[in-house]
Amino acid sequence: MKAKVHVALKSGVLDPQGKAINHALHTLGFPAVRDVRQGKLIELEIDEKDPAKARAAIEEMCRKLLANPVMETYRIELVE
Repeated sequence: MKAKVHVALKSGVLDPQGKAINHALHTLGFPAVRDVRQGKLIELEIDEKDPAKARAAIEEMCRKLLANPVMETYRIELVE
């Protein structure tokens, strides 16, 4: 089974990369961009057929390694 984990900074957490991207977009002629929040996408392929078990395993991976629960949120998308 394939899964995508979308990780993003929580609102209220400073995002210096997002600010740099926002500034660069303005410099490149895109003044309509008001704000940018930068995140990451992690794609996983795991040997699990049961979606509930796959989601539970990925939740544990997120809590232990893939996301920092103090600063980040995550969303799991299973792709069958």
